Amino acid sequence: MKSPFLSMIQEHMYTQRYAKSTISCYLYWITAFIRFHNLLHPKTLDEEAVEQFLSHLANQQNVAANTQAQALNALVYMYKEIIKQPLSLSLKFNKSHRQQKLPIVLTEREIVALLTHCPHQHLLAVSLLYGSGLRLMEVLRLRVQDIDFDYHCIRIWQSKGGKNRVVTLAAHLIEPLHQQIKVVSAYLQRDIQNKQYAGVWLPHKLRDKYKSANKQLGWHYLLPSHKLSIDPETQQLRRHHLDPRQIQRAVKTSATRGKITKPVTPHTLRHSFATHLLQNGADIRTVQAQLGHTDVRTTQIYTHVIQQGAQGVTSPLSKIATDQITPFSKVK
Repeated sequence: MKSPFLSMIQEHMYTQRYAKSTISCYLYWITAFIRFHNLLHPKTLDEEAVEQFLSHLANQQNVAANTQAQALNALVYMYKEIIKQPLSLSLKFNKSHRQQKLPIVLTEREIVALLTHCPHQHLLAVSLLYGSGLRLMEVLRLRVQDIDFDYHCIRIWQSKGGKNRVVTLAAHLIEPLHQQIKVVSAYLQRDIQNKQYAGVWLPHKLRDKYKSANKQLGWHYLLPSHKLSIDPETQQLRRHHLDPRQIQRAVKTSATRGKITKPVTPHTLRHSFATHLLQNGADIRTVQAQLGHTDVRTTQIYTHVIQQGAQGVTSPLSKIATDQITPFSKVK
């Protein structure tokens, strides 16, 4: 059973409207910190204990820099918001320098193979991942009214870093989206007949401002769950969006059936979207805006993928005259 201390942190983060994934991540690292110090309460541990834990992650665990940063963010939150003893800005610990991996990118032929073998019920979600370069949770959190059919775009609200942006909508998906909205409408008509149904979840400010919005079609999730569930924050009956694990499994299964040997995740489709845009002549700033990157240097990693691949550098082996080497077919 979860400790009262961890339960308090979870409840506090719920009240501050943190994403479920962020709550799970912070609880994981806070638990790891407590276990590292033999189950001592964090209130009894000083900044040196924090430095020891973060250095351990870099030295013994060899975690990536982003992973170490996640752990630091979790501890900063705990000491500032829960313990009320904020950490100083002068923490001294060994920082992780593990090199960031280049993104895995599928070819257009592999994209076709993956989509061809994707289960029908998840094809729209997977198509949005690639067609608009969205993150998995950006797709799942889409509301009906976020789709702008007039301007062929999708509006993304409160994404990573709390940013909003507008992304392209593939014309190929317009008709499937219309059909999906009909499905959402049918769910809504059935749900409002249930007296216990409290409507879709809304951010607290909108919930207070628009009292009836939680039962309006436009605010409902574009990709709803197939069953109602209890909202852990309010304990009310709602219809949430699809579980991200369903899409993760669908992508993995589709890659296997399509005989794609590369490791494929939903984020691979976002990488592929960006790389294919650049290959088709889009400028780096356009790709940056589509992906929602604050710094263009984050987007430039996709130019490195292109430059280091077959389109950027010709191998010297290819320039050697064929009569100077033994053909593979003749090697015994």
